Formats: sequence, C-alpha cells, structure tokens
Amino acid sequence: MPAAPAPGQHNEMDEAELLATARRVLPAGHFGNLEAEIVVASGEGALVRDAAGREYVDFLLGSGPMFLGHAHPEVTAAVIAQIGRGSTFFATNPAGIALAASIVEAVPAAEQVRFFSSGTEADMYAMRLARAFTGRRRILKFEGGYHGMSEYGLMSLAPRRPPNLPTAVPDSAGIPAHLAEDMLVAPFNDTAAALGLIEAHADQIAGVMVEPLQRLIPPRPGFLAALREATARHGIPLIFDEVVTGFRFGYSGAQGLYGVTPDIVTLGKILGGGFPLAAVAGRAEIMAHFDRARVGEERFLMQVGTLSGNPVAAVAGLATLDVLARPGAYDGVLALGAAIMSELAGLVAEAGIPAQVLGHPTVFDVVYAEGEIANHRDLLRQDRSMQAHVNRALRAAGVLKGESKIYLSTAHGPAHADRLLTAFRAALRSLPRAGTASL
Repeated sequence: MPAAPAPGQHNEMDEAELLATARRVLPAGHFGNLEAEIVVASGEGALVRDAAGREYVDFLLGSGPMFLGHAHPEVTAAVIAQIGRGSTFFATNPAGIALAASIVEAVPAAEQVRFFSSGTEADMYAMRLARAFTGRRRILKFEGGYHGMSEYGLMSLAPRRPPNLPTAVPDSAGIPAHLAEDMLVAPFNDTAAALGLIEAHADQIAGVMVEPLQRLIPPRPGFLAALREATARHGIPLIFDEVVTGFRFGYSGAQGLYGVTPDIVTLGKILGGGFPLAAVAGRAEIMAHFDRARVGEERFLMQVGTLSGNPVAAVAGLATLDVLARPGAYDGVLALGAAIMSELAGLVAEAGIPAQVLGHPTVFDVVYAEGEIANHRDLLRQDRSMQAHVNRALRAAGVLKGESKIYLSTAHGPAHADRLLTAFRAALRSLPRAGTASL
C-alpha cells in the first residue's frame, strides 16, 4: 500500500468532492451497505485506506468475504491469470467444475452444487428448491435470521415490534403482505416452539431454514440436532444458511463444528474470495430439480444467472480454499479471536458496562445488554445508542467494523488486536455510563 499521509496532511478536498458526488448520485449517499461517510480506496492484508489516505485496521472485511485479508497474493495471482483467459462465458468452465468438486469434498451436506452470484440468490433458490422437492409452500424460519434480500428472506429479519409468533412480517417496503402467509416464524433456540410448529404444520412445510449461528447468537446445545431429527422424521428438508459460517468456522463450516448435517446448505462470502459467488449444495435427489432430464418438465426448477460460476470468481474461490485446506490454516485466527473476545469481555466488566461478547472467534461483537441473549427478542434489549457511540469512536481511532459484527481474518495478528483493544478501551472511557476509575 502507498505510504499514508502525515497527520493533518490528508487530501480532504478530494474526499469531500467524492462524498458530495455520492450524495448527489446515490440514494442516501452510499451503496446501502456501510452508512458511515467513508470512501474506502484500497486494502492490503488486514488494513484498508480511505480516499484521504487514512489507514484503518479492517474488521469489516467487506462484510466477511476477505477471510484471507485483502489482496492475498495467491488469490490475486489466480485472478490475474484467469482474466487473461477471459472473464465469463455463460457456459460451464474448468475452474467452476473444480470449485464444485472442492465443495463436495469439504462440506458434509454437499453431494451436488449449483452456483449463483450472491448469498441472496442462493438463499432464495434454496427455499424454492425445497418447495420444488416437497410440493409444499411454507418455509419455517427463525425470527432475526438473515437469509438475503429477497421478499421471503426479508420476512421477520429484525422486527422492532415483533408480532405474535408464528406470524411473519416484512422488514421492507415493497413486499406484498400476502407473502407472509407462506412463512412460519419461530424463536431461535426455542426447541419446544420450533418442534411444535413442525408437528402442527408438517404437511405444509417445504423446508426449515436456519443460520447455525444466528447473526452472533450461538445455538443452545441440542437445538440444531433436534431440528435435524424432527425434519428428517417428517421428510422436510433442513436448510443451513452458511453464507457467513461456511469455510469460516472451519473447512467444513458450522455443520462440521456442530456435528449436524442439513439436506441443503447455502454458501457465499468466503467461497468467492472477494468476488461475487455463492452456491446452493445438497443431497443429489434434491439438487436433481435443477436437472430437467431427471425430474421432468413439471418439477424442473429453472435457474439462469449471467455470471453464475464465472471463472474469475471461481479461481478466486479455488485459491482461497486451497489456502484454507492446508494443515493449521485456522489455528492462528481461532486463537487470536478467542483472545480478543476474552479481552473485550474483561474490558466491559472492568468498566461496569451492561454488555457481553457474543459470537464465534472468527465473527463476534459486544452486545450492550445484560442477561442471556438466546434469540432476536433478547437482542431488542440492547442499547443501540451505546453500540453506535462505540462504533464511531473506533472508526475515529482507525478501527473499521460493521454495525454489529467484528470479522476476523487470517491476516490479522497481535498488533491489529492491540489497536482494536486500545481503541475499544478509549471508546468505553468516553461513554457517559462507563466507569472510568480503572480505565
């Protein structure tokens, strides 16, 4: 990366002009992702720089895909080599075939694979696939679970005034209200409630879709296994949304970590090594619905995507998975993440802040609420103003993260962790409610 300007020497005029143009040509002045007024211009390893040259330790990581860090040399070399051979063909290509084979080898649920360009597409098609396979129409999801930006994915994602369950509510304008009838909503981690809905509506449920780690909330012991048993008994496909957790929790993802194998799994983010790529994988008899010759015209699930499985994204994914398949590839990031989580928990306890650290060593954050956080309604107790204050303070100190997640990469090291912890300590000190005597 180019050398950073000296303090006070940022090219503020250029950045100001960019932001002014963004406000003129983009709704709300941004792409709809990170709302902060920051224009990221470059990245390398665990660092990014904005348009004014300010350096940040990056715990946003493009919302998760950059698990090897930015501009990883092996990924970059693979992409450059492929671009010289062509960017996309709208046809099956060698890199995509090889990547599908790697997924089948790595992921317990994967017997066959179909590629897409985004996690939203993958989640949408996973629900449609379950409906095609079963001939039923309703999907059971868990309140607070994020399954992309489709109409069904945005049902009961983050309701601020949750209705009586299992009623679903849309979380966006422009979604027809009648679609809620095709969704059933259960509280995450409530085994009795989920199993009760499955038993009561088994003849209508096409699939049960769940994030194994719901945003930051870990599954209670036995919860995922209970879903597996109940869905198998009723012939209902169990769908794991592993767009976030796939190849992050380990080479076999969350299903490998938790020891529960679904019928269908969606993958994304890390899978494309920073390029647009996602996948649905699952049992061959279910994936057969993408094959007209096997299931016939009436049961065929049509799917076409101009860039699905394009060779540039595929070689980036192959290079990423090659690195992650090496012995010990996850050891450092898991150890560092566990240490950071412990340090953050110690800091909030020391400061007397009503907060706790939730998540997994590769994706976690501080949640500003006391008591057990087991589901979405528990998260509603969080003090979001406190969360926003800390996020702003971290960004001002050169630490970039999302609204509610700290993503860790294999490129992060102890020095990056120290910068996060130092900035976090200062952010707590600036909170009106923070005890400052020991800080």
